[in-house]
Amino acid sequence: MTDDTESPSTLGRVLLGLGLALQASEDFRDMDDTIGYAESAGVPMPELAAPFASGMMIVAGTGIALWRLPKLATGAAVTFLAVVTTTMHDFWNADPDDRDGERLAFFGNLAMFGAALVFLRKAYN
Repeated sequence: MTDDTESPSTLGRVLLGLGLALQASEDFRDMDDTIGYAESAGVPMPELAAPFASGMMIVAGTGIALWRLPKLATGAAVTFLAVVTTTMHDFWNADPDDRDGERLAFFGNLAMFGAALVFLRKAYN
């Protein structure tokens, strides 16, 4: 745990953390669809992986927003985004009907990945 006076941009970390946590909480609203989406992307054991990943992002997002256990929180977010961005939103392999939505999700995740990397670096300084 670090002193909040040494945390990076309060507004930036709260927005990123809340964004991650709230996005993951949406997965729990319809976990059957989340599991189905993971299954369609070839995720192994999607019935376990999808709820675990969503729960991890709620915890990571909350940790980033509150700047508690920042190494763990930012590390979890970076790991999640690195894996999910390229495997779940591979728009280059998507059906033409889904390509635009997957591209949008890919670039949104890419932006969050960049922000999470900035906070990860700060957590280790």
